[in-house]
Parts: sequence; structure tokens; C-alpha cells
Amino acid sequence: MRGFLDRDFIQTTEGFFFCVVGAVHPPERVISYIKYVPSESGIWGTEQERFSRILQKYTIPNLIQTFNFIQENYPQYIFHSPADNITITAVPHQRIKKHFKPEQKLAELRKTNELDTLQQKLIRLTKLLEKTSNIDEEAFGITGSLLLDIHQPQFSDIDLNVYGIKNSWELKDALTKNMSKIPIKRLDGQALEEWCIKKSKDYPLTPADAANIYRRKWNLGRFENTWVSIHPIKLERDVKEKYGQKTYIPVGQVTIQAVISDNTESLFLPAVYQVKDVQVLEGVTQEPITEVVSYETLYDSLAQNGEKIQVKGKLEKVVEKQNSSNRYRVLVGSAEGKGKEYIKLVK
Repeated sequence: MRGFLDRDFIQTTEGFFFCVVGAVHPPERVISYIKYVPSESGIWGTEQERFSRILQKYTIPNLIQTFNFIQENYPQYIFHSPADNITITAVPHQRIKKHFKPEQKLAELRKTNELDTLQQKLIRLTKLLEKTSNIDEEAFGITGSLLLDIHQPQFSDIDLNVYGIKNSWELKDALTKNMSKIPIKRLDGQALEEWCIKKSKDYPLTPADAANIYRRKWNLGRFENTWVSIHPIKLERDVKEKYGQKTYIPVGQVTIQAVISDNTESLFLPAVYQVKDVQVLEGVTQEPITEVVSYETLYDSLAQNGEKIQVKGKLEKVVEKQNSSNRYRVLVGSAEGKGKEYIKLVK
């Protein structure tokens, strides 16, 4: 029995589907956000049971809307985290009807003869990735609507997981080197321009900023005309932190520039960049600022070691129980930032 990992799904007693965030959870709860709810007019699911997607976009304003819906109607899923000093949605264990594990679902689909067209496409894609990267098939999983069996072959995406720090970097390196040889099409031309314009409307970025970000996106593209995203996931043995070992105390909003010193954990959620040579451009100056952490998946895999970034986010004091020394981090994707936080490459 493993615990709850990033991008697992859980179904509550009301039939809600929540997506798990990260692998560090408080006792008796699972930090997660609501994504699908039962709905007679929903376009996901079957004729017998249909669902609507309540989270339309993975942006902070949209997450705040879903949080407000839960707070007003289902307050049992609201949790104030004393470790993080924030109020979030977290499902109590006793209200979990089912725990959906992406790697188990993909293993089941591999053994099934009766697959629909999207499931067949998924199997072809995973075999291709296994061959390209030499990563074992057990390191992959399927999340999103395909995991929940509420997908629609006509329009649903393929959201793949790859498990483990080593496997994730090996897959990234393999796809980066062989992108021209495998049939995962990157966006270009008008499709790329539309993607950049959309991102500039949803995030505090220019279309040029968005284009710089997409150039680093090894895990987004199209496979046989279906949108594909690949999500690196830490295994339990990769996760060093346990809930409550660290306390994060908000200080205020800041804008900084810094040089990346270690991007090993930048592929995951949260994306973590160790930084050095920090300059505070705006806001309270506190030292030492040692890392930038993003819960906005747009900013994962963005910067390489030695590159400079500009960051707007929430400055937090990091207090470790086992260490009397204090340090600071900048968090991107906070509710306080109201969708105005960002990470940009600096040339």
C-alpha cells in the first residue's frame, strides 16, 4: 500500500473527484483540489453517470473560484494548514470513497483487449516512450479523465505520469534529444502563436514570455492529433519532507532576480529551484533567500543551472524544527498573489 502521490485522484462520498497535490499531507487528510462533480448536463462520463469539470483552467483565479464553491457548500473539505499558514482544500480520509492510482490504471489497460480509440492511442504512446527512453513500463501512469473512466475519445487529452526523479530526467533527456524522430508534434506556427496569446491572457506574461517558456516545454505536444502532457511525479522514497517538519511564515510580496544553482527538482509539483546571487528588486529584503518554489505548472522545467530568472511571488520564512537557522523562499502560485506572480528567464 502506497500513500497519496501527486496527480492521484480521490473520489469523495458525494461523488466529487479531487486531484491530489504533492506527496506531503497532514495526518488524516489529503491536500487536493476539486476537478469534476456529478452533473446531469456534464460532458464527461457515461449515460448512466455524468460529470462536469468545475476547474476550467489551472490558474490561481480559477482555483480560488473552486475554493469559494467548496467553502460555501462543503466546508468539511476546508483545512487550515498550520505548517503552511494557509487555508486550502484537503479531503478527510473518512470521506474518501476510492483512491485512483495512475500506474495501476495503466497496467490494467495494458492487459485489456477491449479498448476505445483514445485508450489504444495511450498504449501506443507509452510503448513509444518506453522504447525511446529505455524506461520500464511500470514507471508510467495515466491521470485525468482516462484514469477515472470518464473520458471522451472525441476530445479528451492524454495526461501521462512518469514516476521517480531518475526516470523523469532520463525521459526529459530522451525526448529533448529525439523530439524530431518521434511522432509527438510540438506546437509551431499559428498553433504556437495561439497558445502564447492564451497564456498571456491567463498569466502576467507577454506572448514573447510565453514563447520562451514553451521552448523549454519538453512535455507538451500532440500525438495523433490528441493533446498530450507528461507529468514527472516523485516516488515516496524521493520525498524527503514530512508534513509539519517545516513551517512557512508569510512575509510579503517580492520581486527578485537570481541565478539557478540546482534545478534537480524543477520538473515536479511543486517545482523547486535552488538559487544564489539573489537581488531583491521590489519588496522586503530578507536573507538568505535560498529557493524559488512554484505551484504553477507552467513554470516547471523552465531554467537550467547557471541561468538567471526574475520572480514575483510570496516571500516566506522557512522554519525547520530540527534546525534553528532560518532561511527564506519565494513561492509562486499563492492565493495572495491573485494570479500576478511569475517566473521569467532573464537573458
